[in-house]
Amino acid sequence: MLAGAALFWAAAYASLRPFSDFLAFDLLGLSRDSRLGGAVSFFLYDTPKVMLLLTSIVFLMGIVRSFFSPERTRAMLGGRREGAGNVAAAGLGIVTPFCSCSAVPLFIGFVEAGVPLGVTFSFLIAAPMVNEVAVVLLFGLFGWQTALLYMAMGLTIAVVAGWVIGRLRMERHVESFVYDVAMGQMDEDEALGWADRLGRGRQAVRDIVGRVWPFVIAGIAVGAAIHGYVPQDTMASVMGEGAWWSVPAAVALGVPMYSNAAGVLPVIEALIDKGAALGTALAFMMSVVALSLPEMIILRRVLRWRLIAVFISVVATGIMAVGFVFNLVF
Repeated sequence: MLAGAALFWAAAYASLRPFSDFLAFDLLGLSRDSRLGGAVSFFLYDTPKVMLLLTSIVFLMGIVRSFFSPERTRAMLGGRREGAGNVAAAGLGIVTPFCSCSAVPLFIGFVEAGVPLGVTFSFLIAAPMVNEVAVVLLFGLFGWQTALLYMAMGLTIAVVAGWVIGRLRMERHVESFVYDVAMGQMDEDEALGWADRLGRGRQAVRDIVGRVWPFVIAGIAVGAAIHGYVPQDTMASVMGEGAWWSVPAAVALGVPMYSNAAGVLPVIEALIDKGAALGTALAFMMSVVALSLPEMIILRRVLRWRLIAVFISVVATGIMAVGFVFNLVF
């Protein structure tokens, strides 16, 4: 059954370009050289492509995540010292099923389990920033070199930022009630068979894809509009490599916004097609998914503003470094 599904997925993915061209230019009769034709072709091609990539990776990661309960994650990080603990926390952040909505209970649970503050922040940074959706969609849209460098730089930010926050000794800026909360004993690990784990994968697709698909469609629609109607010279002058200020401006613009990697990546693809520098576009994406305003509001329940300001400053600096590195390399 899985082999048949994989073959169907591969065949569908390979036929996306000719099928989207047929719909836009043959069935709808749009001109290949028109702005509307370019926008519609972009939308018809990217929508199934992103959804196919998203569904497959969410299914696979749903299986992987069946091995990581919150209790097991806390146990793996509990008692870890800074340094090695930051690296382990950032690595776990990629594969564990947590997002900004889980920030408060995770933070409390990690503190209660004895996880150092800096190690906890390495996890909280890596979980949204270097998630499997971003890596796989980057691979599908821009190639393995971009995806690999993005993952390496994102992990570096999570490790270094967590270590820096830990060195600043800002435990006094955590709300005092956090240290008094008892999260309870860890549950025993579930004995799951492969049928159960495959079921977890299917459930992950229903839960995650069912929740994010409107963002995906909206992002692709915005990307299609940019692809079809925004002049290339304009985008190159605003977000091109020659505009040194574009990277910090992109980070500042992204922080107040909220989206997820699946929703914002089609916009990034369209910006790059129109002449935006890759590093600038990725800096914008990383600030949106790692420093979103809703997450900061949620974290305010357990952190004081000074620690939140340090968190934003350290991570934003790291993201700007990633933007400049990508602009130099690509």
